Amino acid sequence: QVQLVESGGGLVQAGGSLRLSCAASGRTFRNYAMGWFRQAPGKDREFVVAITNSGGRYYGDSVKGRFTISRDNAENTVYLQMTSLKPEDTALYSCAAGTLGPLGRIEYNYWGRGTQVTVSS
Repeated sequence: QVQLVESGGGLVQAGGSLRLSCAASGRTFRNYAMGWFRQAPGKDREFVVAITNSGGRYYGDSVKGRFTISRDNAENTVYLQMTSLKPEDTALYSCAAGTLGPLGRIEYNYWGRGTQVTVSS
Protein backbone atom coordinates (compact mmCIF):
# COMPACT_ATOMS: atom_id res chain seq x y z
CA GLN A 1 0.00 0.00 0.00
CA VAL A 2 1.29 3.44 -0.94
CA GLN A 3 -0.19 6.72 0.23
CA LEU A 4 0.57 9.87 -1.73
CA VAL A 5 0.24 13.45 -0.55
CA GLU A 6 0.77 16.39 -2.89
CA SER A 7 1.75 19.90 -1.89
CA GLY A 8 3.08 23.10 -3.39
CA GLY A 9 0.13 24.27 -5.42
CA GLY A 10 -1.13 27.83 -5.38
CA LEU A 11 -1.85 30.95 -7.38
CA VAL A 12 0.83 32.27 -9.71
CA GLN A 13 0.96 34.78 -12.52
CA ALA A 14 1.54 33.70 -16.08
CA GLY A 15 5.24 33.25 -16.74
CA GLY A 16 5.89 32.29 -13.15
CA SER A 17 7.09 29.06 -11.57
CA LEU A 18 5.95 26.56 -8.99
CA ARG A 19 7.38 23.36 -7.59
CA LEU A 20 5.01 20.61 -6.60
CA SER A 21 5.95 17.80 -4.24
CA CYS A 22 4.45 14.37 -3.79
CA ALA A 23 5.41 12.56 -0.60
CA ALA A 24 4.93 8.81 -0.56
CA SER A 25 4.58 6.45 2.36
CA GLY A 26 6.09 3.00 2.40
CA ARG A 27 9.54 1.52 2.05
CA THR A 28 9.13 0.43 -1.58
CA PHE A 29 8.91 3.88 -3.15
CA ARG A 30 12.03 3.27 -5.21
CA ASN A 31 10.34 0.37 -6.97
CA TYR A 32 7.53 2.49 -8.39
CA ALA A 33 7.24 4.63 -11.44
CA MET A 34 5.73 7.98 -10.54
CA GLY A 35 3.54 10.20 -12.64
CA TRP A 36 1.84 13.57 -12.54
CA PHE A 37 -1.58 14.13 -14.03
CA ARG A 38 -3.84 17.15 -14.13
CA GLN A 39 -7.50 17.81 -14.58
CA ALA A 40 -9.14 21.13 -15.31
CA PRO A 41 -12.84 21.73 -14.67
CA GLY A 42 -14.96 20.18 -17.40
CA LYS A 43 -12.00 18.43 -19.00
CA ASP A 44 -10.61 14.92 -18.98
CA ARG A 45 -7.62 14.01 -16.89
CA GLU A 46 -4.41 14.71 -18.78
CA PHE A 47 -1.04 13.02 -18.49
CA VAL A 48 1.69 15.51 -17.60
CA VAL A 49 4.91 13.64 -16.95
CA ALA A 50 6.28 10.38 -15.56
CA ILE A 51 9.55 9.08 -14.18
CA THR A 52 10.37 5.40 -13.99
CA ASN A 53 12.13 3.69 -11.11
CA SER A 54 15.32 3.75 -13.20
CA GLY A 55 15.03 7.48 -13.92
CA GLY A 56 13.56 7.49 -17.41
CA ARG A 57 11.36 10.51 -18.05
CA TYR A 58 8.33 10.93 -20.28
CA TYR A 59 6.67 14.29 -20.87
CA GLY A 60 3.32 15.26 -22.27
CA ASP A 61 3.56 17.44 -25.36
CA SER A 62 1.97 20.44 -23.70
CA VAL A 63 4.64 20.69 -21.00
CA LYS A 64 7.85 19.71 -22.80
CA GLY A 65 10.58 22.23 -22.19
CA ARG A 66 8.71 23.87 -19.32
CA PHE A 67 8.17 21.17 -16.69
CA THR A 68 10.76 18.88 -15.10
CA ILE A 69 10.14 15.81 -12.99
CA SER A 70 12.61 14.45 -10.48
CA ARG A 71 12.61 12.02 -7.60
CA ASP A 72 14.45 11.62 -4.34
CA ASN A 73 14.25 8.00 -3.26
CA ALA A 74 15.88 8.74 0.09
CA GLU A 75 13.06 11.17 0.86
CA ASN A 76 10.30 9.13 -0.83
CA THR A 77 9.36 12.21 -2.78
CA VAL A 78 8.79 13.13 -6.40
CA TYR A 79 8.91 16.72 -7.57
CA LEU A 80 7.41 18.62 -10.47
CA GLN A 81 9.20 21.86 -11.31
CA MET A 82 6.95 24.02 -13.46
CA THR A 83 8.25 27.09 -15.27
CA SER A 84 6.84 29.51 -17.85
CA LEU A 85 3.38 28.76 -16.55
CA LYS A 86 0.38 29.57 -18.69
CA PRO A 87 -3.29 30.09 -17.77
CA GLU A 88 -4.06 26.81 -19.55
CA ASP A 89 -1.90 25.01 -16.99
CA THR A 90 -4.56 25.74 -14.39
CA ALA A 91 -5.78 22.43 -13.00
CA LEU A 92 -5.81 20.03 -10.08
CA TYR A 93 -2.46 18.24 -10.19
CA SER A 94 -2.30 14.70 -8.84
CA CYS A 95 0.57 12.29 -8.49
CA ALA A 96 0.33 8.57 -8.97
CA ALA A 97 2.49 5.51 -8.35
CA GLY A 98 2.57 2.50 -10.62
CA THR A 99 4.53 -0.29 -12.23
CA LEU A 100 5.32 -1.24 -15.79
CA GLY A 101 2.67 -3.45 -17.30
CA PRO A 102 3.18 -6.28 -19.82
CA LEU A 103 2.92 -3.89 -22.77
CA GLY A 104 5.56 -1.55 -21.39
CA ARG A 105 3.13 1.07 -20.20
CA ILE A 106 2.95 2.28 -16.63
CA GLU A 107 -0.09 1.01 -14.80
CA TYR A 108 -0.96 3.36 -11.95
CA ASN A 109 -2.27 1.75 -8.78
CA TYR A 110 -2.14 4.57 -6.24
CA TRP A 111 -3.30 8.16 -6.48
CA GLY A 112 -3.04 11.25 -4.34
CA ARG A 113 -5.86 13.72 -3.83
CA GLY A 114 -4.17 16.51 -5.72
CA THR A 115 -3.04 20.08 -5.27
CA GLN A 116 -4.60 23.02 -7.09
CA VAL A 117 -2.54 25.16 -9.44
CA THR A 118 -4.06 28.38 -10.71
CA VAL A 119 -2.27 30.55 -13.25
CA SER A 120 -3.61 34.05 -13.72
CA SER A 121 -3.20 35.99 -16.95
